[in-house]
Amino acid sequence: MAGSSFFALFDDIATILDDVSVMTKVAAKKTAGVLGDDLALNAQQVTGVPVNRELPVVWAVAKGSFINKLILVPSALLISAFVPWLVTPLLMLGGAFLCFEGVEKLAHKFLPHDQSEEGSHAARAQALQDESVDMVAFERSKIKGAVRTDFILSAEIIVISLGAVAGADFTRQVAVLSIIAIAMTIGVYGLVAGIVKLDDLGLHLSQKRARAVAWLGRGIVGAAPYLMKTLSVVGTAAMFMVGGAILTHGIAPVHAAVEHAAAAVGGGAVVQALTSTVLNALFGVVAGAVVLGVVAVAKRIFKKH
Repeated sequence: MAGSSFFALFDDIATILDDVSVMTKVAAKKTAGVLGDDLALNAQQVTGVPVNRELPVVWAVAKGSFINKLILVPSALLISAFVPWLVTPLLMLGGAFLCFEGVEKLAHKFLPHDQSEEGSHAARAQALQDESVDMVAFERSKIKGAVRTDFILSAEIIVISLGAVAGADFTRQVAVLSIIAIAMTIGVYGLVAGIVKLDDLGLHLSQKRARAVAWLGRGIVGAAPYLMKTLSVVGTAAMFMVGGAILTHGIAPVHAAVEHAAAAVGGGAVVQALTSTVLNALFGVVAGAVVLGVVAVAKRIFKKH
């Protein structure tokens, strides 16, 4: 009896772990849009920091990110346990914010605004050269801003993950959210540390005597800026795809229309899935534009008062 009870318990644990693994994969896929943007945004946050302080700044922001998630994960679990009806509205708000953020990035890039990206870089470079600037305060300011941005992005990740496991029991929810929180933080800031040091690695390799190694180093130095731009573009596109999918799934008529349109296209499961993704992304762009318009009007009204 004792042996059979032990194996039954072992089987239950294996089942739970298998369920957690599957749900974690689903949650990770749904948070891909935020992850791409989180990666690009945090890598950009380190620009303007002296080379010897890049990794300490990344580590400081990573610690802040862990603290953010220590606040967000229990809060999300409490919401799921005591006010589960709030999960869907929070998920919809998260999706709308993703789309809004994506449209805002496009508007900032293609529409006139107060300060250009080149101007921001120039201001940071000037701060580095100006001896009157307190670099400790400058660094702390950048860390504080990055941690604040991380809190918003982490909240989106946790809410989206919670939506993916909303139907699971409390134990599985705890396991999935904890794994996502830890894995995303380590993954994002590990990659950020690697990205910000790519140019240093390239410069080091370019000074080697071996031609092939030197050529590789020069290639890395040349490719680093394009990698940042690619991450930003992919992250923005993923924000529309993920945010749009969250919104369409939460609005039954829109979701039905998307599914019907995808089925009408035909061409197999892959083509239909691609069609659904494109339609969700387009809906995300429209939704983000609407939210951006509302925010712009609200800002003007508050400025007048």
